[in-house]
Amino acid sequence: MPRTVPYRIVLSPAEEAELSGRAMKYTLPYYQVVRAKMILLAADGLGNDEIASCLHTRREIVSLWRKRFFEQRLTGLEDQARPGRPRAFPPRRGGAGQGSGV
Repeated sequence: MPRTVPYRIVLSPAEEAELSGRAMKYTLPYYQVVRAKMILLAADGLGNDEIASCLHTRREIVSLWRKRFFEQRLTGLEDQARPGRPRAFPPRRGGAGQGSGV
């Protein structure tokens, strides 16, 4: 028996346009593209298991982002502050081939 989803997603035209734009951009970070695709598929009526299968991820991940979007709309898809001590050093700069001088 399939699970029922308590968070039914209905998008406004503005939300649908924003999420469609995010889903098609290859310059955005991957996680933002996948989250947008999850919500678009949820709005099309797919269940969490089906969305997870389409996007090659876990049902729990889809459930998390569906719930956050339902409660907070587009702002819910952004990363939130993480617990723990702040970084002691800034992130390293430069890519491969730069840096250590060894």
